[in-house]
Amino acid sequence: MLKGLRTRASLLAIVGAIANAACSQANVVNNLNSKLVVQVGGFANQSGQVCASLFASSQGFPNNRQKVVQRQCTKIANPTTITFKNLKAGSYAVAVIHDRNSDGTLNRNDLGMPVEGYGFSQNPQTETAPPKFKDAVVFVAGVSTIVQVQLRYLTR
Repeated sequence: MLKGLRTRASLLAIVGAIANAACSQANVVNNLNSKLVVQVGGFANQSGQVCASLFASSQGFPNNRQKVVQRQCTKIANPTTITFKNLKAGSYAVAVIHDRNSDGTLNRNDLGMPVEGYGFSQNPQTETAPPKFKDAVVFVAGVSTIVQVQLRYLTR
């Protein structure tokens, strides 16, 4: 009987150690400072700048600046890369504009159609409306995640 108790106690100790290790590993992944590298291509020209906005949920995506997690603008280079740092693992979506006149916004014509280039993570179809968050979502995990965004222009 005493031998059976010792065996059970040993098994409980082993199970507890395994569970503790699994929980510790999950906490490391959740608190990991990841980065999302956005590679942008398809520029019509080199004028102006490129701006990228990072969203962590569908609220406000793709154009409400109040809901942006991080936003960066940079000069156009070859290649053009924007890096969002210090991200927790999770789902994100990126909206990118070729801001030709460097005013920080996606300019539109009288009909509301974009006159500057634009693009989104996962390069979803955008013929009639902006994409939904779920169509542009990228899961960020680990040290670095890379996504490529191809710009589109309705007018050149």
